Amino acid sequence: MTRVVSAGLDIAAPAAVIFELIADPAQQPRWDGNENLREAAAGQRVRAVGDVFVTTLTTGGVRENHVVEFAEGRRIAWRPSEPGRPRPGHLWRWELEPVDDGNTRVTHTYDWSDLTDEHRLARARATTADKLRASLDRLAELIRRERPHND
Repeated sequence: MTRVVSAGLDIAAPAAVIFELIADPAQQPRWDGNENLREAAAGQRVRAVGDVFVTTLTTGGVRENHVVEFAEGRRIAWRPSEPGRPRPGHLWRWELEPVDDGNTRVTHTYDWSDLTDEHRLARARATTADKLRASLDRLAELIRRERPHND
């Protein structure tokens, strides 16, 4: 069984526009295809490796998300954990590659190869490429709605 799942999509928008929706946690519940995120406070825009942003899950749980990879406009990855607890070992990654001036290839990856928490394994297995693709599709739709003429 593979413990790294990815999905990709070409989105009709510049990488910078897409990245803003990913790097600003307050925007993430708007396009989350896992239907896992309820909210995140404004003012947590990620700027560097080492940043930590907090999200509230649909279940009411709270997660601290520790940014472990960051390249402005191109790549961001974080490892979630319960507040004050060790990180259980899974990672969410977004990679953006400009195709041309108005289009970007976006790859979304869930990597649970280092997951050690037995209680999270069933949910990790349930995070399929289809669910990752749902986030990509929702992200693309949100951009289409908010930028109808592809400024």
